Amino acid sequence: MLADLVRKNRSYRRFVEKDGVGMETLRELADLGRLSATGGNKQPLKFLLSCDAATNARIFPHLAWAAWLKDWAGPAEGERPSAYIVILGDKEVSTGFGVDHGIAAQSILLGAAEKGLGGCMIGSIKRAELAAALKLPTRYDILLVVALGRPGERVVLEEVKGGDTKYWRDAEGVHHVPKRRLEDVIVTV
Repeated sequence: MLADLVRKNRSYRRFVEKDGVGMETLRELADLGRLSATGGNKQPLKFLLSCDAATNARIFPHLAWAAWLKDWAGPAEGERPSAYIVILGDKEVSTGFGVDHGIAAQSILLGAAEKGLGGCMIGSIKRAELAAALKLPTRYDILLVVALGRPGERVVLEEVKGGDTKYWRDAEGVHHVPKRRLEDVIVTV
């Protein structure tokens, strides 16, 4: 059921790195992104797939992992993603990408959740450095990076208290994500 997949689809930031994600799985997930809705049906997105340690090591240092966890620099070795899908905008197809990459990333992450994987959609990227590290042609803009792997942490949803939506980790390393109540987000006129 879709609601179950949405609830399972959390932003995982720690993984079981040794449990690989194969290229065929990445291709299946990229296909979900490819099939997703796109503005004007221009289909300007391209997907760079990585599941090998060398390419993953070129991607990892150019990503920021958790803005609210000020004393955490990101996953340690052994907890890093097993794979990435770098979502690119092809400027030879379109000069604007709207929200296409967000739609594609959500489709990819829902597909990952269905396969028992977890992921994190990362928009805080050192784009110029990552483009150089990957030797990307200038026709591509880096829009998002989706980190993927078998989750190595537990993420729980809880109700927002006192208006504070900052996520946090408890002493056991459980990642807590406050969510507003449905009654608080529906607007009636």
